[in-house]
Amino acid sequence: MRIEENRSLKLFNTFGIDCNARYFISVNSKEELRNVLASERKNDLFVLGGGSNILLSRDINALVLHVDMKGIQVLSQNNEEVIVEAQAGENWHEFVHFCLAHDFGGIENLSLIPGNVGTAPIQNIGAYGVELKDVFESCTAIEIDTLEEVHFRKEDCRFGYRDSIFKQQAKNKFIITAVQFRLTSKNHKLHTSYGDIQRVLDEKGIVNPSINDVSQAVIAIRSSKLPDPKLLGNSGSFFKNPIISDLEFKKFRIQFPEAPYYEVSPTAFKIPAGWLIEKAGFKGKRFGDAGVHAKQALVLVNYGNASGKEIWDLALRIQKKVRNLFGITIEPEVNVY
Repeated sequence: MRIEENRSLKLFNTFGIDCNARYFISVNSKEELRNVLASERKNDLFVLGGGSNILLSRDINALVLHVDMKGIQVLSQNNEEVIVEAQAGENWHEFVHFCLAHDFGGIENLSLIPGNVGTAPIQNIGAYGVELKDVFESCTAIEIDTLEEVHFRKEDCRFGYRDSIFKQQAKNKFIITAVQFRLTSKNHKLHTSYGDIQRVLDEKGIVNPSINDVSQAVIAIRSSKLPDPKLLGNSGSFFKNPIISDLEFKKFRIQFPEAPYYEVSPTAFKIPAGWLIEKAGFKGKRFGDAGVHAKQALVLVNYGNASGKEIWDLALRIQKKVRNLFGITIEPEVNVY
């Protein structure tokens, strides 16, 4: 474990932005993490996980602390449920594979989401009708100021739509080291009605799907719409789907009756941001090496040498036009630095 100077972060963020960290260190255990925090207490820290939900728009004049702890273990299991713990540095999709291989159900709809396990609760990742909070049991974290280990239960995390206490009151105060999940070991509850999952299953002639079948359907759908970050830099969905009030929704539907939507509650409606961006004319558009993906307007991409600022400028341009056309503000899902 050593501190490097002027380390390129191109390989540590899925946008593939080539910016530098003034200092860089990778930690593989809680002991190493505590040692770094204790010795660098007076210096600025920038915590980096899988780099899948961040847009770096400039060099980082701080110590970048890369959390790279690995390990998966079953903590307890009965006839119906299992508690599985994954360390923060585990790749999320590989963790999903582990659970599928052991017939643990609950996260199959979250297949192929980029990033690491440790950042999943921060964002309350979600896809195809399932959110992390649905399977979250607890997580352990190190408090940066005190170096003490703290346990967060589900109710402590204040999960919301792509939101949690770690993005609000506890932001920059804790580093998650491991996450515990409550999954099913039998009688899995499948979620196949959201998006095209059921259509894909029907096309394959699958009448009684397994969790593996659902996972494969999700992977097929995501692969057809979303670019592989290893081939084309991106962070998945760049914007959140906006949720508007029933009054706003009624006005919106009068103007745009063809628009898709999802009822969140009797007084709140979710509008797909991808639809808004496509209707605003940005789908497939390219501005230098920054662009909007041709198959999914929700995804901003780096065609090779775009800077983070160029991608952020494009995001602001999209945001402004959507607001002017629809009266709806779309907020970034990624963290912009």
